[in-house]
This record gives sequence, structure tokens and C-alpha cells, in this order.
Amino acid sequence: MKKYILSVLSIAFLGLTSCTEDIMDDINKDNQHPAPENVSAALQLTDAIMATGFSTVSGDYAFYLSSLNEQEIGIGNNQLMRAELRNSSEWAASTTFNNVWNATYGNLMNIRQMIDKINTGTQGNAGKYDLLGMAQVLEALNFGVLTDMHGDIPYSEALLGQENLQPKLDAQKDVYAGILKTLEEAISNLEKGKDLESAGNQDIAFKNDNEQWMATAYALKARYLIHQLAVTEDRNALLTEVKAAAGKAVELGFKGFMIKEFNGVTCDNPWSAYLWSRYYIASSKTVADLMGSDDPRFTYYTYETGESYTPGDETVAQVADGSLAFPEWYDLGTQPLHLFSVSELYFILAEAKLRLNEDATSEFQKAVTASISEILGWCEDDSDASAYVNSLGTPTLKTLFEQKYIAQCTDEQVETYNDLRRLKAMGESYVVLTNPYNTQGGVNRYPERLPYGNSSVLSNPNISSVYGDGYYIYTEKTWINGGK
Repeated sequence: MKKYILSVLSIAFLGLTSCTEDIMDDINKDNQHPAPENVSAALQLTDAIMATGFSTVSGDYAFYLSSLNEQEIGIGNNQLMRAELRNSSEWAASTTFNNVWNATYGNLMNIRQMIDKINTGTQGNAGKYDLLGMAQVLEALNFGVLTDMHGDIPYSEALLGQENLQPKLDAQKDVYAGILKTLEEAISNLEKGKDLESAGNQDIAFKNDNEQWMATAYALKARYLIHQLAVTEDRNALLTEVKAAAGKAVELGFKGFMIKEFNGVTCDNPWSAYLWSRYYIASSKTVADLMGSDDPRFTYYTYETGESYTPGDETVAQVADGSLAFPEWYDLGTQPLHLFSVSELYFILAEAKLRLNEDATSEFQKAVTASISEILGWCEDDSDASAYVNSLGTPTLKTLFEQKYIAQCTDEQVETYNDLRRLKAMGESYVVLTNPYNTQGGVNRYPERLPYGNSSVLSNPNISSVYGDGYYIYTEKTWINGGK
């Protein structure tokens, strides 16, 4: 009898083991959605654009940097209060930017799948050169933000999935070379596919306007060239390249790379969603003072109160009830989200011309006008901005960077951070930051870069060895800003 029972238990155990093995074989399979290889590349484009805008360009990077740049004040008696008071642990923690680190690499995986499908011609994607160019533009932009924020990043060995779970860090100089090469390939593919409309209704940025995608590629080329101005050996040669790329974007009629709506429905702007859910930002005195009351944007930047707040004010930083003035445009929710604005393009072109000792008045005025006109339009204000723009006179580098700083306090804080560090590396300073906590006890507490994401710090020794305790962010500059 005992032998019979043992036999039955043995059979049952073997059956259970077999069942468990079957379950383990399937546990990591997503049976609710089609496999990525079975999805057309075009159907991945909308998500690629949305994720670029909502996570990478106007997500945690921009929210935190708005405080660091003093374009807004961090408040709320929580994370942004600690950011405002330059809490060293808040800025250096690998958890602070983990979500956007993961989201950006996740989006890049989606984009790389698009590229691979078109290159291999799987699932009917062969010959979709226009779509390939779009994906390459988005890849360049996402990798550009990552390397600008963190310096050396996983690049050549990234996005390989199970093939390489611990990719090496590539030097920022090499990442930049790769980004510019990708943009050249994008331009070539967009030209080759100029008569195609492969994206269908998935192109929420330009609705299959191939020339606008090409203009965006040239605009990005100008951006990533001028970022290298502090470390180039021949500045005039580089500036000539910048001028040519930006000029080509203008020639193609660049209208701005933006997200306005999704399938005819206006999207809630991420800045608005952020404000409504947390009330973590208020108007900065640094911006308000640069504007002055004559600036048509001043009224809306201070929400028609004229009030703004001093960076680093502990009392202000602790306010958590939404009672402080903040930029009125964040309360709209319907304003478009910039991935690359018309204003930025003209500021880049104006800078290149100024540094080449050429007249940049027209480009400067177009840059400022684009910024003011957008904000007045959002707020249904039909005032004429021309008198104010003309009053700024012939631009100098100081007035140019002051106006660029003001223009980018809407949703382009990432690029302002890049500008401030680049100018510092060049020995130039046009916007004076006043937060007293930027230096504490004689020690710098203004990050030279942002820390890597926690997921990679914990799982990738190539990254954890560089991260250490995170305090490297205060001492080690990125390559484009004069570091290694």
C-alpha cells in the first residue's frame, strides 16, 4: 500500500514539475498583444513622437531643470522644494531621473525596431524611406537629450535586449559623431522617400509633410553642431556649418517640431498636467526681471499679478497650496508641446552669424517674435509685439542669450541647461543665476550633469562604477562642456 501511494505521489510530482516548466516557459511571453515583429513600423511612429515629447523633452528632466535654470521656482514642500534648495542627495540620487532614463531608452527600443523593420523589409516595410528618415530623426533627438544630460551613455551596445544586458558607456564625443551621422542618413532617406506617405495618419507632428521632417533634421544638425562650440578646434569652420544647416531648415520652411493633437483631439500638455496634479512651480524673479514690465510676456509669466519669487527662498519653496503665481500658459492645457521650436532655430542661426561678425538682426527679431507671438496667441491676446521687438535694437550675444533664456522658459529648459553649461565652458556668462544654494560651504552644488538612472546603476557594472555615490555630478563636466 505504501509503495502504491509513493508511486502515485511520484507521478503527481512529475506532472506538477512538467506543468511548472511549461508555465515558466510562457511566463515572460505577452499573449495579449501582437509581437513587435508583427506590427507595422508606421504603427509605432505615434508612440515614438509622443514619448519623445511627453517623457524625454518635457518630463522629469525639464521639470527639475526649470528650477536649476531659475526659469521657474521649485515649490511644494517635496521633491521640487528639495531641488530648489539644491539638496545634494535629491540631485545626485540615481532614483531622481530613473523614470525618464528608462522611458527614453524604452522609446529608443521602439524607434530602433522601426528602423530594423524597414532596413530588413519585414512585414511589408521595405522601401519606406520616408518613415525610416522620421525614425532616424527621433533616434538622434532622444540620444541627443540623453548624452547632453548624462555625458557618456550606452550607445553602440545599447538597445540589443537579451543580447547585451550590460552595455558599455560610449564617450560623448563618439555619441555625438553617431548622432550627426544618423541625421545625415535621415536627410538622405527623407529625400529618397519624399513622394511617399508611408506614415499614414500616424504622423501626429507633420501629417506626412516630408519637407518638415527634413527641416527638423537640419535644425537638429545645427543644434548638435553648435553644442560642440566650446571644444572645437576651429570655431569659425563649425559656425559656418551651423549657419548652413540652420539656413537649410529655414529654406525648407521649418514650422516647429511640435505635438498639438492626437487624431484630432487636443492633448493635455504635460506641463499643465504636472502643474494641476502637484503645483510644484512658481514664477521666478530671474525671468521676470529680465523681461521687465514692457515685455508682452510679462503679464502672462506672472499670471497677471506682477508677482515673482526669489530663487532659493526657503519660505516660498515650502508653499504647497497652489497660491503662488505661475506662468499662465501652464494653466491652459491646450498649448502645443515643443520638441524643437521655430524660436530656437532662429536663435541658433543668429548666434552663428553674430560669432561670425555678421548682421543677425533679422534672425534675432524673428526668434523673439516667434516666442512672443506664440504666448500671446495661446492667451488670445492680439497685441502687436513689433514695438517691443524693435526696442531691443541690434543684438549682442548678451541680449540674444537673455531673450533665448526667456523664450525657453515655456518648455525648452533642457536646451537652456545646455546653453548655460556651454557658455560657462567658453568663459562667457550672459544670464546670472542667483540661487544662493548653488554653492554651499564653498562647494559647488550646481550639477555639471545629471545622474544615471537607478535601474542601470543597480544592474550594469559599467555604469555603477562611474556613478559611485552620485556626487560626481558636481565635479565632472561632460565633454561638450569642457570635460573628458
